Amino acid sequence: MVSVTRRSLLAFGAALPVLGRLEWAAASEPAAKSDKVLLNYNESPYGPSGAAREAMSRGITTSGRYPYPDMYALAALFAEQQGIAEEQVAVFAGSMAALRYAVLAFTSETRGLVMATPSYEVPRQAAESRKAPVREVRLDAAHAHDIPAMLAADSQAGMLYLCNPNNPTGTLTPTEAIRHALANKPHGSVLVVDEAYIDFADAPSCVSWVKDHDDLLVLRTFSKIYGMAGARLGLAIGHPALLERLAVFGGDNVPAAATLLGARASLEDVKLLPQRKALNTQLREETVAWLKSRGFTCTVSHSNCFMIDVKQPAEQVVARLAAQNVMIGRVWKSWPQWVRVTVGNPQEMARFREVFAASLG
Repeated sequence: MVSVTRRSLLAFGAALPVLGRLEWAAASEPAAKSDKVLLNYNESPYGPSGAAREAMSRGITTSGRYPYPDMYALAALFAEQQGIAEEQVAVFAGSMAALRYAVLAFTSETRGLVMATPSYEVPRQAAESRKAPVREVRLDAAHAHDIPAMLAADSQAGMLYLCNPNNPTGTLTPTEAIRHALANKPHGSVLVVDEAYIDFADAPSCVSWVKDHDDLLVLRTFSKIYGMAGARLGLAIGHPALLERLAVFGGDNVPAAATLLGARASLEDVKLLPQRKALNTQLREETVAWLKSRGFTCTVSHSNCFMIDVKQPAEQVVARLAAQNVMIGRVWKSWPQWVRVTVGNPQEMARFREVFAASLG
C-alpha cells in the first residue's frame, strides 16, 4: 500500500508550480464550505465570480417584475460575442431543460434517438418517457463518439445527440467527425451538440455553424466553468424554427432576474474563463499523472471531469471513498469498473489523492 500522509501531500503541493500565478481573487470568491469533498456532480468548486455575485445581489431588487428584458439582454450579448443573430439564441432555466425539450420535439415512437454510451443519460430518459426508440452506441477506441456506427444505428432517427467534450469521459470527438455527422445523418433528423464543457477544452465550438444549418442545435450552460449550477441557466442555439419547437414544451421556462444578471456579468468578465480553464487543466493533469504513476488508466479528458479504471466494481470504490467524506461518481452500466471524478480545488484534489491511495493502494 502506498503511504500517504497529510505532511507528504502538503510537501507535494508545495513542490508544484504556483498554478501559473493565476489571479485567484479575480477568478472567484471562496465557495461555501462543506464537510464533504464534493467531486461527484461536475460542479465548479469556486461558485459564481465576484462580479456575478454582485450582479445577482442587485437582481433581488427587481424580482417583483418578470425578467424578460434581462433575458433578451443576455441572449443579445451572447449572440454578439458569438457572431450570430439574437433570434438564434433561446434562454432556459438550465440546459437540461432545453435538452429534454429537444428530445420531446425531435423524437417520437417512429423517429428514435441515437446517442453514445457512456454519455449523459438525460436524452435517453426523455426518449424513453415518450416511448421513442433509443440506440446507444459504444464510444470508439479513443473514447470519442463512433460517428459511423451512430449514423448506421437508426436510419429513421429523429435526433442524434453528441456531448462534446463527453460526459462522463471528458473526451473530445474531432470537429471533422461532427461535420460528417451533420452532413450524413438521417433525412429530417436534428443533430444536437451539447457543449456544456466546451469552455474547458481547446476544441472549437459548433455554435457558429447554426448560421448555415437549420438542422443543428447547440446547447450551452452556465453550470460548469461559470460556477452557477444552483442558479440554473442554459442556452439553446439554433435556427429560430428549431427553437420554436422547443418553446412548445417550455417557452416560459425563464430563470430569475438575479440569475440572468449573474450570467451577463460572467460573459463580460474577460479574465474569468481563461483563469478557470487554466486552473482546471493543471489540477486535472496533475491528478491524472498521479493516478497513472500508480498504475491506473484514465480517460484523456478535456473537461472538468475524467474517468478512472479502478480494476474492480466501481460502486464499491465510490462507497469506500464516501465513507471518508470524499464523494465521487457516478458509475455507468456500460463501464462498471470505471468511475467519474470531478476536478475540485487544490485542497479537494489533495484530499482525494490521500483517501484514494489509502483505499486502493
